[in-house]
Amino acid sequence: MMLNWVFLENKMKKEIKADDVIFNFFKQICDEKNDDKCVELGNSWINAMKTNLINMSKNLDEVDKAKHQENIDSNMNHLKSLKDKRAIEWREYATQCMIEILDNKSKS
Repeated sequence: MMLNWVFLENKMKKEIKADDVIFNFFKQICDEKNDDKCVELGNSWINAMKTNLINMSKNLDEVDKAKHQENIDSNMNHLKSLKDKRAIEWREYATQCMIEILDNKSKS
């Protein structure tokens, strides 16, 4: 369900606790009572992740970019699939993502 950012995981862990930031953002989506604001948060998630994905892709050397191109394309397609979600769908998606984050933390 969540984006697969495996190729950046080690770098991100050194800089910030990415899972905690992502978890808290998804919690905001779940907790937002106003449907319009919920959708707005979801769309801001899409925009932020697209920007991150584009910037990360630009920063990869050609060998790593070729190695991870399928993953990059998959992530971009996943983001496109989120575009027209309604508030209830964003809350469900965010809940599933938070569950995945917690599952991954318990396994590590």
